[in-house]
Order: sequence, then structure tokens, then C-alpha cells
Amino acid sequence: MAKHAKGGGSNTIALNRRAKFDYHLEKTFEAGMVLEGWEVKSIRANQAQLSDSYVLVRDGEAWL
Repeated sequence: MAKHAKGGGSNTIALNRRAKFDYHLEKTFEAGMVLEGWEVKSIRANQAQLSDSYVLVRDGEAWL
């Protein structure tokens, strides 16, 4: 069985610090994500990247 993280709080997986440098951000939002199995595996291996990502808003939902 997999070990669960102690502390019960949520952990930040990835931040886009470059966006704060390149743009003037008036608001920030925090959101959860639904991930597939291979995506979870990559995040646990510390291989998550947001450098080439973008967000589309459709019908009130944000898609990464």
C-alpha cells in the first residue's frame, strides 16, 4: 500500500513563478485538478512543468 502524507494539509505541487515576473497579476486563484494515473506518477517524481501551459475557460470551468 502507498504511504499517505502526514499532516493532513494540502501540498502545493507546482507554482508558475515566471508568470509573476513576466506579467502584472491583479488576482490569483487556487484550484484543484483531476489527474490521470500517469500524471500523478510524474508529479510524485517532481517532474511537473507549467512553463508551456495555458488555461482556457469554457462554460465556467478552467481547462489546463
